[in-house]
Amino acid sequence: MHSSLHGRGALFDTEPPGLAPRLTGLRPYQHIPTPYEHQGELPFVVLAGGRGLGKSAVLGELRSAYRGHTPVALIDGEDAQFDRPSPDGHAESWSPVSQATVTIAEQLAEPVTGAGRISFPRLASGLLAVAAGGWSDRDLPRIRQEAERILLMNDTGSWVAGFAGRWIGKVVAKLVASLSETGPVVEPIIEAALEAFGEGVAPTQRRLRKGAAWYCDYPNAGGNPKLGLILLSGHFRAGGASHTHAERYLVRALLADLDDAYAGVVQRAHRLGRPVVLIDNVQEPAGFHLMESVLRDRADGIADRVVFFAALRGHGHPALRNTVRRTLPELARGSGWVPGSAPSSRALLVALPPLSPDETLHMVNAACPGQPTHPQLPHAVHRLTDGNPLGIALIAESARQNLPQGAVSLGELLMADVALHDDRTGHPAHRELLDRLAPDDRLDELTVLAAAHDRDSAFVLAETGLPDDFGTAGVLDLEERLAQEGRPGTPGHFVGDPFLRVLLLLRLHRHDPDHAAWQWVHRTLIDHCRGTSPDHSGYRVRHELALGNVDFAVAHLRDTFLRLDTCDWLSALVLIASAPCYDAYDPEGRHLGNELYDDRGAVALGRTDAAQHLPDGVDVTLHLRVRRILHAVWQLTDPLVLPDPRVTERLRWELEQLSNQKPAGSETLWRASRDWPADAAAGRPFRVPGDDEEQNGGH
Repeated sequence: MHSSLHGRGALFDTEPPGLAPRLTGLRPYQHIPTPYEHQGELPFVVLAGGRGLGKSAVLGELRSAYRGHTPVALIDGEDAQFDRPSPDGHAESWSPVSQATVTIAEQLAEPVTGAGRISFPRLASGLLAVAAGGWSDRDLPRIRQEAERILLMNDTGSWVAGFAGRWIGKVVAKLVASLSETGPVVEPIIEAALEAFGEGVAPTQRRLRKGAAWYCDYPNAGGNPKLGLILLSGHFRAGGASHTHAERYLVRALLADLDDAYAGVVQRAHRLGRPVVLIDNVQEPAGFHLMESVLRDRADGIADRVVFFAALRGHGHPALRNTVRRTLPELARGSGWVPGSAPSSRALLVALPPLSPDETLHMVNAACPGQPTHPQLPHAVHRLTDGNPLGIALIAESARQNLPQGAVSLGELLMADVALHDDRTGHPAHRELLDRLAPDDRLDELTVLAAAHDRDSAFVLAETGLPDDFGTAGVLDLEERLAQEGRPGTPGHFVGDPFLRVLLLLRLHRHDPDHAAWQWVHRTLIDHCRGTSPDHSGYRVRHELALGNVDFAVAHLRDTFLRLDTCDWLSALVLIASAPCYDAYDPEGRHLGNELYDDRGAVALGRTDAAQHLPDGVDVTLHLRVRRILHAVWQLTDPLVLPDPRVTERLRWELEQLSNQKPAGSETLWRASRDWPADAAAGRPFRVPGDDEEQNGGH
């Protein structure tokens, strides 16, 4: 595989051929044919997954792999050019889809090995008719500019420039003449265009005549190309279903022009493989409506020969409910795709998986060649990111730049500046990640809500400290957006994705030098938990621990040890110990204000027992053991700390000893003494004995 991506061999491999070479008929990065998997209709491939899973990277790799060998176009639905028309443009003659067809055609037109430029006369004719709907006598410079861009889509690299100049002059002259009359100018412009098309016998004019004649089959045109173009322009401006119909016809024109480039023995002999169109962020209007047009036409039997790969943020879409779904490994030797009757069955949705620990190891080692790294760093990076390729790549780059400067922990690597471009200054790595992994329009609000444990606690934060225009509706909107992106909330966390939550909480903690925002958020949630169900006591203690109130957490766990069911107590311990502890990872490994180093490992190993001032009347053995266990679990489950085998082994021993202090729960505690060290070593969440049985019984 020539790809620089890790874990994506099912797409790019050559032996056996991955999905991309089987669909395009070309080996990646080589002008060498490979057998097609589908001789007839092709699946519209949709790569699905949350932010950072490498969808855009795959599309970029596909463009690099096939550029120059076969026509390739890449658009991003989130690009600003698809948001609105240009400042001097008209909304009634513009749409994200029409802009997408222009952008795609201009890229597909480029010459490739063995073949020249591709012309798009059908699309040019249709776009000219649509553009005319927004022209007036005050827009002559814009008219000339738009017409020139549209006509250049008919360019094959010959002498079109001179012809285009003469033809544009005639169109503009005809338009000016029509302005003395009342009413729209669409019909005079189309008449002028058709007249210019028919004035010569050169290949350029013949292509344009053929392109315009294609619209004789437009519904209700009665075989009249002029009427077809007028209807197309009117439908585009009408909005609603008529507008959608016109957009679909423009997409059909684009694909019909592209099909012409491959028609005939001579053309096929010069063009190996199939053309490729790549659509990033296909959930946005430009990509989504283009995809819908292609799927509906294919379902109606209107064929094309284009290989489509699209990237969808999230794990599905209501409009793709009938799509064929495959995991990436299932595509290694064949897709098994067979379309049904529904248009969405023409799509093949491929869930991009996170990277494995081995793939993470390879990425970290590749980023830090020759540098001494902690042997557990790749393992810790995978645990933190859960295999998110973007997260791994950026943390690995931070390691390359900052390990030689003395950074040790993952927290330091996230807080250290990382320069992603040689010509730009660096920014903290966690900020660079959030710029790519979080919705940017409500990042401040999401940063605060990351501390919430459910919707109600998020409402409290929104009502007491977030902007008035956010409120309850803003919470529900963010909750829905995260769910649509494949990152719904989980029990105990409003922000369900652990990696994103770590980054957001780190941003919250570093919001201001005195941590005022951090303290306000946790104190607000502490007050909220006081007035709720006793079941929320664990959340209150977690927020107290996040503020450094260790004694409060130890006392709570000590006093509830004998009273609670052992499984419930272990669950509470894991919950409380999930409190973030970021002070230890400020520059030089200290809390801000020159406070103590992170001493959780020392406490867990019993090195601070002798210095403790114990409360009166407590069981000293139980108190110190609970304190050591809390600090051990707190450190071992902290995703920003490299695993410490000494703490892991000490936790095993402490839980064994704790089982002797509660005979009724000894078996459960003994089981935890075996499971939790294994979970810590594997980077898994700590399992509470009995939870699996209860969940299975519930199903």
